[in-house]
Amino acid sequence: MPDTAAGTIAVKTAALKSMTGYAQARAEEGGRTIRVTVRSVNHRFLDVRVKAPEGFEGVEARIREVIRARVHRGHLDVALHYQPSGPATVQVNAEIAAAYLAAAENLRRQFNLSAEPDLAAILRLPGVVGAPEAFSEGDEERFAKLVESCLIEALEKLDEMRKSEGRILAQELFARLKTIRDFAGRIEILAERIRPAYARRLEARLKDLLNAAPVDPARLTQEAAIAAEKSDTAEEIARLRSHVQQFESLLTGGGEIGKKLDFLLQEMQREANTLLSKTPGTEAEGLDVTRMALEVKSEIEKLREQVQNIE
Repeated sequence: MPDTAAGTIAVKTAALKSMTGYAQARAEEGGRTIRVTVRSVNHRFLDVRVKAPEGFEGVEARIREVIRARVHRGHLDVALHYQPSGPATVQVNAEIAAAYLAAAENLRRQFNLSAEPDLAAILRLPGVVGAPEAFSEGDEERFAKLVESCLIEALEKLDEMRKSEGRILAQELFARLKTIRDFAGRIEILAERIRPAYARRLEARLKDLLNAAPVDPARLTQEAAIAAEKSDTAEEIARLRSHVQQFESLLTGGGEIGKKLDFLLQEMQREANTLLSKTPGTEAEGLDVTRMALEVKSEIEKLREQVQNIE
């Protein structure tokens, strides 16, 4: 059984990763600055969206290749920011800018507007500012390598954050698993106490059917045994404990375990439902078993919500 002390869990689940995180990295060359930001949230598969300045679309394939080699699951938003060393490195397409300005002037006259065009806004319009001359065709590979090194640094920082989130998440998962295991033990004890109640209810039913005539003890014993077998929860409790143990083993092993944990939770939910369906009568013990089985289902649902964020 894993130690639930925070320090022990942090060591044993060092490889467990959350899918939530944020990181950025910067790289400079010749006075020019590259900045890459990466945001990550949970997703069933690997989904990558890249936002790059106009003129830098050629590096997107390299960005996706690097990410696929290092990240296996989650939705990632990757943004590439470029800051040139000075205005001389910026290429402005004067023809496109003039077209935008002419269109703005026509609208101003048509609707009798007094506002003047915003030059900064014009520069942000598609096609007005192109890629810097220093990173044109001859320097594409050098620029791609600069972006790649910056991206790798950002992904390493993201990985550390996802591991840190994973350690915190693991502590809560272990605590909920312990709660389920404790409830399973208490249900097992109560189930033993409930068995005499089967015989009492069965005897009362048979007496009603036989109009208060004496009940054959052998017949009563046989029927009680059949009822007890149908209501025996030993197998469900054993399987529930087995699933909890497998869950803990996956957590301590780390790696890409999100989908495996989700499958185990489906099996645990099935056992909890069967426990509820086998809980007999309205005696105090039966009501306690029902209450605890519902608590187990609640803990399983909370585990399912948290597992959605594990890689």
